[in-house]
Amino acid sequence: MANKDSVVDISSNTQVFKLYNKKGRVRRILCLIFSILFLLGGSGLVYYYTILNSMNFVDISKDPDTGSKQTGATTPTVGELNGSGTQLTVGDGQLLQDSKVLNVMLFGEDNKGEDEHGRTDTMIMMSIDNRHKKLKLTSFQRDTYVYIPGYGNNKINAAYTYGGPKLTIETIEANFGIKVDRYAVVDFDSFIDIIDTLHGIDMEVTADEIAYINYQMYKNGQSDEWSTIKDSPGIVHLNGQEALWYARNRGLTKGEDDNEIGLDGDDWDRTSRQRKLLETMFNRFKSADLGQIISIASSVGPMITTNLKKDEITALVSHALTYLSYDVEQYYVPTEGLWYYNDNTDVGSVIEIANMDAQRLAFAQFIYEDALTSPTGETYPAPTTLPAGSPATTPQTTGTPTAPQF
Repeated sequence: MANKDSVVDISSNTQVFKLYNKKGRVRRILCLIFSILFLLGGSGLVYYYTILNSMNFVDISKDPDTGSKQTGATTPTVGELNGSGTQLTVGDGQLLQDSKVLNVMLFGEDNKGEDEHGRTDTMIMMSIDNRHKKLKLTSFQRDTYVYIPGYGNNKINAAYTYGGPKLTIETIEANFGIKVDRYAVVDFDSFIDIIDTLHGIDMEVTADEIAYINYQMYKNGQSDEWSTIKDSPGIVHLNGQEALWYARNRGLTKGEDDNEIGLDGDDWDRTSRQRKLLETMFNRFKSADLGQIISIASSVGPMITTNLKKDEITALVSHALTYLSYDVEQYYVPTEGLWYYNDNTDVGSVIEIANMDAQRLAFAQFIYEDALTSPTGETYPAPTTLPAGSPATTPQTTGTPTAPQF
């Protein structure tokens, strides 16, 4: 039996009460804080993984019928953009890739019609360049005449109709020699919802761009009046539908669809607007915190089809504020001075690349800059980012493109 004097009554002992009030209170507070953090963290993880599960994941590296892995189209895994490995020697027959550069193809899909994959007039490669601390946007002109594996020569956007993202990526890799790591598809209806989820977007627009948006809104029954946008040219707040017409604007021929207006423009202008819209969205996100980014991702997640894996999305989101701080540079393919119009093809008028070797090199210089070397070890300087506008139309060489050898 215990000695009576050795028994401590913690309900009345003054010293123990003081200890409980001081050290004990600290411990209780810490326990409470950690409990709250655990609960919030746990629910946050559930919420976050709900977001990830809401995205439509399609692994285009697998055969849709057998489920077996196929070569090409994408790499098996994507690193955290902090490695040191490069494979950037021009002319060695290998696709160019850099562990610090993530190339993601972005497709805007029009699902109207009976085509399995719909159509895409929006093909932009977003490159997160962690080596040079830049975000790079490269547009591909839809009428560019290229070799499509298994189908022969055609306009590049035909690859999407024939085989969706997978065949389009294989076409880009086969013709231009740069590895495409991942892709994301947003159909036009979802694009509208994404912009509306962001509560619209402020874009600098011209009088002609306002006229085009107003015309299309009225013509397509999306507005009851001609002047949906009544603002003067300058910074104008666009809703989702208006932003979509802004991004699809490539001019309007007078008399087309019985319209009485004629607005200058072409596909070069349209791709420039698409890059400008993306850059404006990036700049808007720069002022957001991580919580806001996750909240936006939860709304737009179900609208996106991608082969980015959950851990890859997690890594990108966790570094989003860093990547959004990078400067944005723009580019387009074909490059100025390296193409011409060819009206004598089986698919009609096309944009034909006059010098494919020069085009591959110019594209690679934009993406990889001073990390790029030739077989002899020569280092090429990074090119100046090209401005928007129509390049020269004088061909340097002639001939029909075939399956390229790079």
